[in-house]
Amino acid sequence: MPAILRNAYAMDAVKVAGVHNSPVENAWNSRIHLALQQAAEAGKITYEFSEAVAATDYPRAMREYAESGVQLIWGESYAVENEAREVAADYPDVAFLMGSSGGPEGDNFGVFGTRNHEAAYLAGMLAGKMSETNTFGSVGGFPIPEVNLLINAFRAGVSEVNADATFLNGFIGAWFDPARAKEAALAQIDAGADILFGERIGTADAAQERGIKAIGSLIDYTPRYPETVFANAIWNYGPTIDAIVADVIAGNPVGKDYTEFSFMKHGGNELIFVEDMVPTDAIPAMEAKRAMIEAGDFDVPIDNEEPA
Repeated sequence: MPAILRNAYAMDAVKVAGVHNSPVENAWNSRIHLALQQAAEAGKITYEFSEAVAATDYPRAMREYAESGVQLIWGESYAVENEAREVAADYPDVAFLMGSSGGPEGDNFGVFGTRNHEAAYLAGMLAGKMSETNTFGSVGGFPIPEVNLLINAFRAGVSEVNADATFLNGFIGAWFDPARAKEAALAQIDAGADILFGERIGTADAAQERGIKAIGSLIDYTPRYPETVFANAIWNYGPTIDAIVADVIAGNPVGKDYTEFSFMKHGGNELIFVEDMVPTDAIPAMEAKRAMIEAGDFDVPIDNEEPA
């Protein structure tokens, strides 16, 4: 049965349903789930959701929510791109917001991409000053644009401050498989990496086991790995929710790309780091670059190509 979150004061709130392919504790989904929960608690929306919905069952779940009278269906269409668009076309009066590698479609199918690449770039600038081997590893889920650009941004940040850097990378072919991510990370450590960028949960477990440092992505891993994770490229989904809810309330078409609301200038991503785990001389250049990004004076390169 789907879980339902409602606010007693939200009689006129936008009715939102979330269809999560992964469990909501998965890092990516957890950031969206938390933001939707917060929006419900603030009375902006009501929120019901289903999690761990298999690709084969995904269209059915979308249709059931559309038939139930919700105004906005949130989802992730990466594995069901064509099917999700077909469902949206059948329900033109329902707004859809989908994580997607494709573009928007019609008036009611909006898309978004994950953009914590700016924070990943800044984390790379810190990491570039910390390695003893000059070898940096990363573990990703799948080589799709949203993942590729994140890892490439991390690499670009490292390279800005470390001209001798070399890189290792592995994709585990899953969004939530901590054991496989740990195995991939251990292989990179064995190949010389002494700092890891963890696009997937499980990477920091390998770093912790081998006594090296790691960077977290999307959520704050520092409390769980206090001696290991020194920085996190945080993704904040609240600005995206606020933007599409405003469009739904206003009756505006939502068939557009909402990715921009994940950028740092909107508060959509941020770097947090543990200052006493980072060399003092690494911080000023990073902070100067952060100020440039926030002011719109520097654009972190978006490289969607699969990292070598």
